[in-house]
Amino acid sequence: MKMFNKLAATTLASTLIATSLGVTNVTLASGAGEAPEGTQLNQGQQGDMAMYGNTENPKNIIFLVGDGMGPAFNTAYRHFKDNPDTEEVEKTAFDDYFVGDQSTSPKDPEDDVTDSAAGATAFSTGHKTYNGAISVNEKQERLKSVLEQAKENGKSTGLVSTAEITDATPAAYAAHVKERGMKDEIAQQFFNDKINGQHKVDVLLGGGSKYFGEENGNLKEKFAQDGYEVVENREDLLNSKDDQLLGLFSEGNMPLQIDAPEDDPRLVEMQSIALDRLQKNDKGFFLMVEGASIDKSAHPNDITGVMSEMEGFEKAFENATNYAKQNPDTLVVATADHSTGGLSMAKGKEYRWDPEYIRQMKHSGSYMTDQIIEGKDVEEVIQNGYGFDLDKEQMKAIKKEAKALSKLDEEKDGDKYGEQKQKLQDAIQKPINDKSNTGWTTYGHTGVDVNTYGFGPGIDSFRGHIDNTDSAKNIFDFYKNEVQ
Repeated sequence: MKMFNKLAATTLASTLIATSLGVTNVTLASGAGEAPEGTQLNQGQQGDMAMYGNTENPKNIIFLVGDGMGPAFNTAYRHFKDNPDTEEVEKTAFDDYFVGDQSTSPKDPEDDVTDSAAGATAFSTGHKTYNGAISVNEKQERLKSVLEQAKENGKSTGLVSTAEITDATPAAYAAHVKERGMKDEIAQQFFNDKINGQHKVDVLLGGGSKYFGEENGNLKEKFAQDGYEVVENREDLLNSKDDQLLGLFSEGNMPLQIDAPEDDPRLVEMQSIALDRLQKNDKGFFLMVEGASIDKSAHPNDITGVMSEMEGFEKAFENATNYAKQNPDTLVVATADHSTGGLSMAKGKEYRWDPEYIRQMKHSGSYMTDQIIEGKDVEEVIQNGYGFDLDKEQMKAIKKEAKALSKLDEEKDGDKYGEQKQKLQDAIQKPINDKSNTGWTTYGHTGVDVNTYGFGPGIDSFRGHIDNTDSAKNIFDFYKNEVQ
């Protein structure tokens, strides 16, 4: 199996050079670090531990969210990354840093399963709330987030996401609205709400440019007038210089990694740039990094998209842990808000899951669906997206659903259009789900506990089974201890 390079001695400068040359599997830094619990250390590693010290209260926090990343996703990804030429199943970058799990239920009058808004509110503020709420309680009163507390403590702050930067998870850290769909208002709050006379978030990187343009008060220009460097593509991001940064790389959500054009930055690159800016503050920083499209691929049951986004999230996690090894006052925590899709490794009566066919895929099911909706030839789209040939019956089924969708109008037919679009995507994805023997139970979320991974000072507070609100409570405690 492939071995992951966790001890490569790279500096921040060399990392940024690597990313500018198109190398996306990069690490910021590596070196001495606290080993995960239960790891046996050789003499050299014990020396590294001595170098690390016994820091208890983190100055810097990197909190990573794999949106929709239930436990089955981590297991499936381990097998997806496996080298079939070896007997053992090698570990991913996550495995050595497993510390426990978190419960995810919301405080909702009707729903027992959380959405991303209530989930993010829980781990950003320490309070349960109803589904759809962005950092407000059931009375719609504002709830302080850990990012806001970090800014009050004089730290630098950042939000990075592959979704619209106004989407539920990043929004919960720096906005307060009664309903997650209020994205114009969320963007307005990003600019207007200040702490100690300063904007709450120093680095904002993701999609959602439509919420920062002329139709919403020219927020992009206002940020620029206040000293933010505004970038809109990978090259400009890698060449950016200013400490405060607004990066908007797509009108809506950013493309999936497997489908993304070369001028789109990857999640690990956005994180690297954010760390480069935030680390200049002697008081430290708080950075939230979201792999958003694990969830956005799992909703339509797109296993190709899920594995692509898991790979991007793994690179960001490895990048973060390597940074923490070089900077021993840094805590890294990675978890999820919920699980999406009810992913299962095997379906029906077969005791088999074969990711080899997923590795052969050239595009996600979502990408192929959108291409067909745009009027591209069905057979050409499938041939360009699949890594193996489909039989005539499979192609016939896809064409049937595409024809049915072509007769509907998205605006006029509303829900009917959405249902038919999913039928088309199901037909497109059935061959890869069947070949790999991948199962799904829902197009929505499930209520299972989610894994927690971590490294650095303070990680013991996250060990074992905790509630999602404990993530925020732990961080608030760190910040309270910091100012005493």
